[in-house]
Amino acid sequence: MASDTAVVWFRRDLRVHDNEALVEACEAGEVLPVVAFDPREYGERAFGGDDSFRFEKTGPYRARFRRESVADLRERLRDRGSDLVVRHGRPEEVVPAVAAAVDADVVHFQTLATPEERAVENAVRKRLREVGVTPSRHWTQTLYHLNDLPSPYTDISDTYTSFRKSVEGDATVRDPLPEPDLPRAPVGDVGAGPLPTASGLGVDEVEYDERAALAFEGGESSGLDRLDRYLWREDRLRKYKDTRNGLLGQGFSSKLSPWLNAGCLSPRYVHAAVDRYEHERVSNDSTYWLVFELLWRDFFQFQFAKHGADFFGQGGIRGRDDIDWRQDDAALERWAGGETGIPFVDAAMRELNATGYQSNRARQNAASFLANTLRIDWRKGAAYFETQLVDYDPASNYGNWAYIAGVGNDSRDRSFDIVNQANTYDGDGAYVKRWVPELSDVPAEAVHEPWELSDTEQAEYDVQVGVDYPEPMIDLRIAIGRFDS
Repeated sequence: MASDTAVVWFRRDLRVHDNEALVEACEAGEVLPVVAFDPREYGERAFGGDDSFRFEKTGPYRARFRRESVADLRERLRDRGSDLVVRHGRPEEVVPAVAAAVDADVVHFQTLATPEERAVENAVRKRLREVGVTPSRHWTQTLYHLNDLPSPYTDISDTYTSFRKSVEGDATVRDPLPEPDLPRAPVGDVGAGPLPTASGLGVDEVEYDERAALAFEGGESSGLDRLDRYLWREDRLRKYKDTRNGLLGQGFSSKLSPWLNAGCLSPRYVHAAVDRYEHERVSNDSTYWLVFELLWRDFFQFQFAKHGADFFGQGGIRGRDDIDWRQDDAALERWAGGETGIPFVDAAMRELNATGYQSNRARQNAASFLANTLRIDWRKGAAYFETQLVDYDPASNYGNWAYIAGVGNDSRDRSFDIVNQANTYDGDGAYVKRWVPELSDVPAEAVHEPWELSDTEQAEYDVQVGVDYPEPMIDLRIAIGRFDS
């Protein structure tokens, strides 16, 4: 017999569609949805407990995106006859209190793979059991369900290609769940509560930058609209593999990651949309490639479930101690501020700082420069990205940084030849000129190496290297590991 009242604790699954926790809860007579803005997710944090390096846990772009996403979820629930309780407090305090106030029998919630999220979840489960409420966990963050993997997650391959071939050959993606009919939400017993303001969370308000690739507006509604625009209205998926390394504009890639990582979009829903696109329009390498990248996302989720906190050590899951990491706060600051004197890197970092977003190509080059060229502890770069990225996901972010640094799922040298990359992917210099306007008059053939300009050329192009734009902080010709990738 179904319980009379169930609570749904929304975490990084801020959606009504394909949400197992919500579907299972709706078997009860009453369902009360709740979101908790955990204060530990905001403000300054010592990395790994080391007070010598501190960073902001959540920056303004992701904070804005989450507030918009929660506001949209509340609106969508209200449109369906339900509601959403919002609190600013620790989930292990908020969720049991709400459950007790409505005499709930069970709390349904999403379970996550990474250590901090698991710790919060375990604290909530402990408190719920203490007050006689049953916790019910649901795996809803990945394309393939944890229980459907060909082998236990503890035994999956640490190599992406082996993992991909295994799941593609021996596992099946579940169909997305339909939206449930929502029963009454007893909000009156506890009060809906206001969304916290940006200042209340301790972050700055930010406006959308007109130079941004896309105005990333949080919420399930915006996520569904972005998917519809990219696949159907603009019909861009058919050329995705050819355009995915672009740097400017909104259409060169799907840009679904902010909504996927906040749970506003289900990866199974995206997969089903791609499947329908392949049946109704075209099936080719480009359509497969979007699923291929959803699999990369899955790979890191399952890797963190397998290895846990080992990913956050300086030597990564490989325990490498053969890399001489440098401590250079001034160099780290120049990298973070986009003042390295390497235009392609600076453009990437300035875009990140102004918008909370970078293309995949820009991210890889910025990360490689810090970790492989400067040899500064890769975790500091990953932590800076954690602050700034609108589409931050702990597994994808730290997993990819470890990968680039050679301490994760690939120990090969992943150093990038930055100038070669810039000339290949920004041949006309348009990306650099957008984000590094000091170089706007420099011709394309010289814009990626302005330090090579003669004094006469610098005068002609209205830029003095070392005055208007920094001299390069390192000679790339003799930098560590100059290889293209």
